[in-house]
Amino acid sequence: MELREMRAFVAVVEEGGMSAAARRLHLSQPALSQTISALERELGVELLVRSSTGVAATEAGLTLLTEARAVLARHDQAAAAVARHAGACGGILKIGIPLELPPDLLTGPLADLAAAYPDTRVLAHHLSTAAQMAALRAGELDVGLVREHPIGPDLDAVQVAEERLGVLLTVEHAEKISEPEGIRLDALAGLDWVGFPRSGSPAWYDELTAILRSHGLELGPPAPEGQELIPEVKLAAVTAGHAFALAPPHWRHPLPDTVVWSPLAGHPLVRRTWAAWKADSHRRDLGHLIVALDRSTR
Repeated sequence: MELREMRAFVAVVEEGGMSAAARRLHLSQPALSQTISALERELGVELLVRSSTGVAATEAGLTLLTEARAVLARHDQAAAAVARHAGACGGILKIGIPLELPPDLLTGPLADLAAAYPDTRVLAHHLSTAAQMAALRAGELDVGLVREHPIGPDLDAVQVAEERLGVLLTVEHAEKISEPEGIRLDALAGLDWVGFPRSGSPAWYDELTAILRSHGLELGPPAPEGQELIPEVKLAAVTAGHAFALAPPHWRHPLPDTVVWSPLAGHPLVRRTWAAWKADSHRRDLGHLIVALDRSTR
């Protein structure tokens, strides 16, 4: 019997179901079901009673639950004791952060991490989605907050934020086209979109521009490679009077008197943020942070 099998079994019993346990362990539900079935075959007993409402431990399962918890607790205690000898670098958790991160997304989870792993130091790096993906695969980041779901088996991800984007316009333009429910996307025709280079987040760029084009909008000249869509860039273009920029409701940068943020009618543009990490990572502090991020969005 392996530690991963015991962890899987304990999670299933504590969560009361395969789906919730799979989310907690960051596994697919079929993979978790196979693990539990293999464990039952190995031990030669039925560990769980399955029903339409979830699962419950059998008498044999309850016995295993007690023993597994004790073994796992002792293992984690031993691992933590040894980890203290790893030196200062062993406790560094490197996080990639994009522009316009939702407020308080990291505040609670990082406080939770600090309480559980007081020796872990967090280093934040501002990087585009594409740069974060490359850094994750190269081992230069432990977790990235990215704007598209990673493709391939080497990275895992969980969605941690969803934002309905609005639009930044001059007050003059907004007053002309605003409606009670917000500004219709097609009403922005004739204005240039203040965009970002496709190389920074190709999948998100393609999704976003497809929606803009479907509403009859011209994208205008592409953004220069390497240009970051910082607030100053957005506001300078919008203030000139012939452009619009997209921004979330929580956009914290002060707006000049000539610029206003408005919601988009029907919320056609939704920006999602995922926490991504290497699938073969076994860092317990990283796993703790991912769980805390996942829980904070529920």
